[in-house]
Amino acid sequence: MSLTQKNIISQLLYQLSGLSAAEFIQLLTEQFPGQVTFSSSFSYEDQVVTHEILSNNLPVKIFTLDTGRLFAETYSVWSSTNEKYQTKIEAYYPQANALQEFVAAKGPNSFYESVDNRKQCCFIRKVEPLKRALAGNAIWITGLRAEHSADRTNLPIIEWDEANQIIKYHPILHWTTEEVKAHISKNHIPYNPLHDKGFVSIGCAPCTRAIKPGEDFRAGRWWWEDADKKECGLHVHEEIKINR
Repeated sequence: MSLTQKNIISQLLYQLSGLSAAEFIQLLTEQFPGQVTFSSSFSYEDQVVTHEILSNNLPVKIFTLDTGRLFAETYSVWSSTNEKYQTKIEAYYPQANALQEFVAAKGPNSFYESVDNRKQCCFIRKVEPLKRALAGNAIWITGLRAEHSADRTNLPIIEWDEANQIIKYHPILHWTTEEVKAHISKNHIPYNPLHDKGFVSIGCAPCTRAIKPGEDFRAGRWWWEDADKKECGLHVHEEIKINR
């Protein structure tokens, strides 16, 4: 991260103080017109952020990554979100040739066989499409929450993403699960019914299951792998200190 990028993030952290998420997103769209985007997987968290953006008519581009192996319930909440807010959330898809070659060589469920296969599948279906979606943008808004993973406990609310060369803003990073659910209920926001069945982090159907009482948030993703390998490559964080 360059000195200029550090200075920009430091200034944004200063401006963030005292502002609501919607107010700060509005400020971001004024400072970076046409360069603010939000990625949604239609999770509880992402639906909260989507509501803040669309109910306040904020000029933020919203996109999703359609991996081709999402749950039917995810597509349903995608449709109901478009209908409620009279919008059309843009989808980015895997490159057809890369996906066809991968499946032909290793099979449709090879991600169960090794971490390398799973990460290659994630790269084709999610990481590469994400890079296309983020291209040309300056700010990437996410629905990440600190509760979802131990390595997000000390995550800064604004950070530099070196892999994608973009500033990330996590507006509900420190919200609790109870706060998210209450916001969903109060504002009648469409949400994925799988959340009511014990699914916490919802991704591709073959790689996601409901968690059991007492299990970690991430236990429902790639449950056949070691806990320290459970990232798909979308969110890579660096330990960077910013002076405020």
